Amino acid sequence: MTKVIGVRFRTAGKIYYFDPLDFQVKRNDHVIVETARGVEYGTVVGEPREVEDDKVVQPLKPVLRIATSRDDEQEAGNKIKEKEAFRICLEKIEKHGLEMKLIDAEYTFDNNKVLFYFTADGRIDFRELVKDLASVFRTRIELRQIGVRDETKILGGMGICGRQLCCNGYLSEFIPVSIKMAKEQNLSLNPAKISGVCGRLMCCLKHEEETYEELNRKLPGVGDYVTTDDGLKGEVSSVNVLRQLVKVVVDVNDEKEIHEYRADQLRFKKRHGRGRRSDNADEKELKELEKLEREEKKGGKSKLDD
Repeated sequence: MTKVIGVRFRTAGKIYYFDPLDFQVKRNDHVIVETARGVEYGTVVGEPREVEDDKVVQPLKPVLRIATSRDDEQEAGNKIKEKEAFRICLEKIEKHGLEMKLIDAEYTFDNNKVLFYFTADGRIDFRELVKDLASVFRTRIELRQIGVRDETKILGGMGICGRQLCCNGYLSEFIPVSIKMAKEQNLSLNPAKISGVCGRLMCCLKHEEETYEELNRKLPGVGDYVTTDDGLKGEVSSVNVLRQLVKVVVDVNDEKEIHEYRADQLRFKKRHGRGRRSDNADEKELKELEKLEREEKKGGKSKLDD
């Protein structure tokens, strides 16, 4: 087992492990550590703990020190400098006529490098821009192209639920989402209703997937034929997944009636591991959703923590 502390370098960013040595660090303390990018200022996200050796990337780098008031002042100063760097970079992008959208500017703690994050439709030749920026800042310059999900994670905002965006609030890593999750939850397959601010499928589709899968295993699908506990047979017209209620069209005295039953009052052939049938999308909507799903898989992991 290896003793570690988890450290983040940005809000809802990826957690990295470091060796706390003999420092008495606790949650929300600020520490100075050395990373692949150089010396960085980070926030401790939990008490020191022991993890299995195979969960740690060796060699495990140590905490250099607990941040001092001087370190706090330097970090605050870097945040001010980042705003000015952002403004200057915007001017240079316009000067060079580049088709790119600047999202954020970030200084490493030791000022050894300035990173600029941007989005663009394709590849951008920014070599002349880098030279121009290097002559202004007199330090190493890195321009990093990110995707629309990373852009939304940085900028933040409110979701259609009225709450802070998951990616900006607490998701340290993007979770894979798919159309199947929306079908499983019997949601509308209208892309406008199940896409997030970033234009990709909403991350929250993943949150209740396991619960819906388990509940759906206990229910018939719309269109299935069932036998009720009072001896009637009929076709399922609708289901309420959360309440585990099923409406069935049955024949009573040669007339069709809709009766509601609990799932445990019905006998039917269960199909394990299937998604719910969801026919509430036309061909155009399905193609658009499939495109979003492909882009989701193509996007891969976040580019912010490389």
